[in-house]
Amino acid sequence: MKLNRSTDMALRIAMLAAASRTRTTVDDLADRLALPRSHVAKVVQRLQRLGVLVTVRGRAGGTAFAPDAAEMTVAQVVRAFEGDGEVVSCEQPACPLRAGCRLRVELRRAQAAFLTALDKVCLGDLVDADTGPLPALLTIDLGEPSPALDRRAEVSQARLDSSA
Repeated sequence: MKLNRSTDMALRIAMLAAASRTRTTVDDLADRLALPRSHVAKVVQRLQRLGVLVTVRGRAGGTAFAPDAAEMTVAQVVRAFEGDGEVVSCEQPACPLRAGCRLRVELRRAQAAFLTALDKVCLGDLVDADTGPLPALLTIDLGEPSPALDRRAEVSQARLDSSA
């Protein structure tokens, strides 16, 4: 399943915000991700409404990864941006094979499996230290740790403790 551009941007923005220790401006996000500022601003607004980001207006404002966003799943973000539509449209234009088509059923099954797999991946998992060099690559600066980073560390430690 190919994600639409907004979904792709949303996941990249979420990862970048999660790895940052301080608030990040929309301009910084757009520059770092080589994306149009206007589109980044719209995606940031949607991520804020979804609870992935917190935003602060003003001179010292910006966006930050929301404290509880690490527990949200990648599938939640994908569903919010992609909706519940099917992979293919059999109605526009009307497909003459629709009555006996088995492809549509299989594509629905594949889409459900895709989202089920992403239901098992939390946003915090995308930047946890055990994933390799990604957190270092995503880090924008070395400011003071944010509450979201502290919460991710607690969640990671709890996972380690429960698996031992």
